[in-house]
Amino acid sequence: MINLSVHIKGIELNYPIYIKNDDIERLRESILNEIDYKNYIIVISKKVYQLYGKTLDFPKDKIFILKDGEEQKNDKNYLKILNFALSKNLKREDAIIAIGGGVVGDLAGFVASTYMRGINFIQVPTTLLAATDSSVGGKVAINSNYGKNLIGAFYQPKAVFINVNFIKTLDEKQFKSGLGEVIKYGFIEKNCKPHEEAHLINFLNEHTDKILSKDILTLKNLIKMCVELKIAVVQQDEKENGLRIILNYGHTYGHAIENLTKYKKFTHGHCVVEGIRFALTLAQKLNITDKQYIFLCEDLIKKFNYTTIKKFDINNVLKIMSTDKKATGKHVKFILPSQYASVKEYSFTLEELKKHISDLI
Repeated sequence: MINLSVHIKGIELNYPIYIKNDDIERLRESILNEIDYKNYIIVISKKVYQLYGKTLDFPKDKIFILKDGEEQKNDKNYLKILNFALSKNLKREDAIIAIGGGVVGDLAGFVASTYMRGINFIQVPTTLLAATDSSVGGKVAINSNYGKNLIGAFYQPKAVFINVNFIKTLDEKQFKSGLGEVIKYGFIEKNCKPHEEAHLINFLNEHTDKILSKDILTLKNLIKMCVELKIAVVQQDEKENGLRIILNYGHTYGHAIENLTKYKKFTHGHCVVEGIRFALTLAQKLNITDKQYIFLCEDLIKKFNYTTIKKFDINNVLKIMSTDKKATGKHVKFILPSQYASVKEYSFTLEELKKHISDLI
């Protein structure tokens, strides 16, 4: 077992992250012990419940099953889960437990952040994307018609339980979605300023076959490296006042794709990869990144066999970008590659951006 911890300065908050590859049937006891056997509800992905409901063995009357898909992260389900928690008479000392991917974690976490102004929250990520990224750091949210994650909060979990064995049953589409965020971490590693360098780009290049074949020990190490990088960023900047914005590398254009395709056609990680490709092309056009490094990045992406997503109407893309959380006034913020494993923040007006990207999308 790998034990990591997050320490949030200022509010003196610490919480553990457990990375294991033992039997999933042991998970229930570990979670209940963490919450001191107090009252709780489980919010669980429908697919995960079908695969692991009997193994996890939580009482059925405490379980809220959420359908799968990004479109489920909406205000209607937010209210349904709130009312479910109220019907179970949860108090502030009790807990909401999220078991599933990023959608479940984001939605259940937003409920936890607002239920009685804050209730204990446990993250149990079951996808590679959630394990390496969204379950750590305290970003919780729901989507709206105007864009992704525009309604949300920063709310740290009480604990995160990562069991690598869940990833065995991930389908190829969702597995590669998680790899999209993993690749992103490789490209921003130096900005994260970890205590020890992970050399993630090298690890991805050297262990491509083992990663794609879902070798458990390789994945365990991969998750550890990504989580440590995320922890390093969150501990320096919990609420995205500065450094944490680097985690959005590939996301500005990626979120636009998700919105334009109504969150149904492509996975989040696939859109992030396309967003990284877009950023690489833009950086090359602006002559702010060494061409050899761009080729290295493109070559790494090719190793994981991501298809290219078709282009979209530039005016529609710009409209969505202007409502992005990272937009300020008349400017859109972009994270672009600068040098090896490093990125920088750039700001463009919509007019400047349209000029720069008119031939890219």
